[in-house]
Amino acid sequence: MHDLFSDWRQQPYINITLILIMFVMFGLLTLSGGSDSAAVLLRYGAQSNPLIQAGQWWRLVTPIFLHIGLQHLLLNCLTLFYVGNLLEKTVGHFRYLVLFLGSGIGGNLFSFAAGNVISAGSSTAIFGLLGVFLMLSLVVRGNLLITETGITFAVFVGLNLLTDFFVPQIDIWGHLGGLLTGFCLAFVVGVPSLVKLAKKTRFFYANVLFIGIIVLCYIGMA
Repeated sequence: MHDLFSDWRQQPYINITLILIMFVMFGLLTLSGGSDSAAVLLRYGAQSNPLIQAGQWWRLVTPIFLHIGLQHLLLNCLTLFYVGNLLEKTVGHFRYLVLFLGSGIGGNLFSFAAGNVISAGSSTAIFGLLGVFLMLSLVVRGNLLITETGITFAVFVGLNLLTDFFVPQIDIWGHLGGLLTGFCLAFVVGVPSLVKLAKKTRFFYANVLFIGIIVLCYIGMA
């Protein structure tokens, strides 16, 4: 019994739960009129600058779990399944949840500051998770798996950001913001199982995030 419980605790159940929530929300969107309907998306919490400016700050969180079209859902969830499972097993359940939600919110804040009207999707959080791996590849020494994974994801990020420039429908600011937030937040949250970070380093990146939040909120509200 003890071994079974230990094995369960090592499984990426947070990531699987997040993916299931996304599928449930997509089902609700579909039953309510379609995930490509702006009215339906807004009803369920899609990002909208005018509504956020009116005080609905929770719309920086809810868009992470909404997707526009089945292809959008499947592509993001497949990527999240691979990247998220790997990262949750690396950093632990609670840290993973903080990194996922924090990156998603950070990416949406960048999108908010850039002036996008309606947006949804978990790609802001996914790019944040990739940013965590980039951070780990820089600070963790002597771990070939981390280094190779970081290089692979760096190439993936580069190609995706390059593609974003040529596809107007893609929110490049949300992707870039998620990436930067995940990178900085990884220093704040830390990964004790892999590397011990100096307090001054964690404090520095905590201040970077704090100042960034204030600046982005100010720009978005202006």
